[in-house]
Amino acid sequence: MKAVLMTSTGEPDVLQLAAVAEPEVTATGIKVRLKAAGVNPIDTKLRRRGVFYPDALPAILGCDGAGIVTETGPQAQRFRPGDAVWFCHGGLGGSPGNYAEYTVLDEAGAAPLPASLDFTAAAALPLVLITAWEALFDRARLGKDQTVLIHAGAGGVGHVAIQLARNAGARVATTVSNAEKAALVEALGVDKVIRYQDCDFVEQVLDWTGGRGVDVVLDSLGGETFRRSLAAARVYGHVVTLLDPGSGFDWSTARNRNLGISFTLMLTPMLQDLPDARRHQVDILQRCAELIELGQLKPLVSKVLPLEQAATAHTLIEDGHVQGKIVLTM
Repeated sequence: MKAVLMTSTGEPDVLQLAAVAEPEVTATGIKVRLKAAGVNPIDTKLRRRGVFYPDALPAILGCDGAGIVTETGPQAQRFRPGDAVWFCHGGLGGSPGNYAEYTVLDEAGAAPLPASLDFTAAAALPLVLITAWEALFDRARLGKDQTVLIHAGAGGVGHVAIQLARNAGARVATTVSNAEKAALVEALGVDKVIRYQDCDFVEQVLDWTGGRGVDVVLDSLGGETFRRSLAAARVYGHVVTLLDPGSGFDWSTARNRNLGISFTLMLTPMLQDLPDARRHQVDILQRCAELIELGQLKPLVSKVLPLEQAATAHTLIEDGHVQGKIVLTM
């Protein structure tokens, strides 16, 4: 089969199309003929700094996939050949990822493809959906009539987090960098758009909430944005970040405001082999599938590229101008 191999760490040109052996199905596994694979920022970070496992190169990147089951293991019971599935699996240097024509995963890690989604749209969603859901609901317990600040609302995690929060009945503010992205999030129905390059987002949030601050902040940018977000959350509020604040961080604002601070790394169940947590993530996909079928949750796919242009996809993401997601098709 064809696959894009990460041959070493470095620039996007370390991603090379190659012919490799097709994977063999496991006892409880399913073999999937991939139709599309989502490209995520974590893929670019792994390419630059290295995968999570030693001596794993060459590796196939790509956590998100969607395709058709072609074979099932002797103990597999959930799917049959011909079933359409979507999932987040592999791509971290252990199990092979989805920049390929075929992949194998345990049947427990896949969900039936929503009927209203094509493969390209489905491949754009699993990692960002699971990340946003875990951050907003599992960590911060966001609920009806609460307020939430979602940073980078036009991004992969941001655009689905906005939709999930609105479906939960929350009021949503979001930060964006330009007019085009502002128009995108306005179309998603946000209550407050903040052009952060033109103003102080903390002041804007406090003005929007009458000086109180938001109940929840979802930070996907880290660094100074995370630090300043602590002042945008209300006393006894909650801030969830997807990134490491780094050593020597001053937590005094968080302490003085009695903030709940949480971290979300949706890759943990894969990295630490936590079956119950993996099943919970599949449950999230199935719950989101219901919203998709109701027309209440829609992916934004900004660009579709053929598999052999994976390096181009990485370049576009690292340039920082991507709205929504990039998807590779086979």
